[in-house]
Amino acid sequence: MSKLVLASSNAGKLAELNRQLEHRGITVISQGELNIPDAVEDGLSFVENAIKKARHAAKLSGLPTLADDSGIAVDALGGRPGIYSARYAGSFGDAANNQKLLTEMDGVVHRQARFHCCLVLMRHAEDPTPVICNGVWEGSILAAPQGENGFGYDPVFLPTGADRAAAQFSPAEKMAVSHRAQALSLLHDFLSTNPEWLASD
Repeated sequence: MSKLVLASSNAGKLAELNRQLEHRGITVISQGELNIPDAVEDGLSFVENAIKKARHAAKLSGLPTLADDSGIAVDALGGRPGIYSARYAGSFGDAANNQKLLTEMDGVVHRQARFHCCLVLMRHAEDPTPVICNGVWEGSILAAPQGENGFGYDPVFLPTGADRAAAQFSPAEKMAVSHRAQALSLLHDFLSTNPEWLASD
C-alpha cells in the first residue's frame, strides 16, 4: 500500500481523493493528521499555489505529496473568486462564501462559470518534475443554493447540461464528471503508464 500526503486538511477533498485512489492501493492522508500547517498560498494561479502546497507538505512529511488547488471562476466577475475561492468571504466558511458570491451576482444575467482543479503530485520536496493535471467543469451560477451534498460552491453551481445543482449530485455522480474527476483521470493515466513512479527516487 502506497501512502500519499494530501497538502490540505479539507475533509471533502480527502474523501473524494481516497475514493478515487484506493483501488490503486494508494492511501491518502491529510497533512492535518501529521500536524503540518497550511502553506502560504501567495501564487497568482492554481498551478503556482498547488506546487507551493505540495513542496511544503513534502518537505515536512518526507512522503510523496498530492496537492489540489481548486476554485470557481465566474465570467461576470472577471474570473473571481478564482484562487481566492476558499477564503472569498474571509474565514467564515462555505456558506459565507456562497452568500457573498450570490450577492455579487444579484441581477446579473450572464452567469457562466467554471470550476478549476489543478492536481500536483511530487515524489519529494526537491522533485524537479512534478506531475501536473488540470480539470475544468463548465456551468453557471444559480440564483439560490440548492442541495446538501458536496462542499464549497457546489450548492450554487449548475453544471452545463444538468437540471440540478452540483450539491444535488450523489458522490458517485459528481466524481464521474467534476473538475476534480477530470484532473484525477489524467493522474490515473499517468500512474497507469508509470507504475513505478511512487517507488522512484
